[in-house]
Amino acid sequence: MDIVSVNRVRRLLAQYGERFFERMLTPGELADCRTSSGLDVLSLCGRIAAKEAAFKTLRVRGRFLPWPDIVVRRSEGGWPLVELHGPAAEMAAESGITEITVSISHDVDYAVAVAAPIIAPTPSSSNS
Repeated sequence: MDIVSVNRVRRLLAQYGERFFERMLTPGELADCRTSSGLDVLSLCGRIAAKEAAFKTLRVRGRFLPWPDIVVRRSEGGWPLVELHGPAAEMAAESGITEITVSISHDVDYAVAVAAPIIAPTPSSSNS
């Protein structure tokens, strides 16, 4: 689980502009957060929280969040999907994780995300 302050992200956006978030989100993710009047801050916060929550499911120590390698996109049905690439996919494989599901919620002040790993089934040890 992760929580992101909407006010903090608004301050970062005002101070540094969209370029600050290009280190964290892919062009497709930014496009998903864009409206006709610019970036939707609640959507932006939700994506950031989802990436952090997904990273936490990998349970790795001494590694930094590979921001561009954890991609949170909107499915055709509207729910969020997590795609793992590069180092994030390698960390997941090392942990036996085949997929990560995520749920995002946001309100005026905060966005939260809960992520759950889907673990690869282990072969049955009782083959008779």
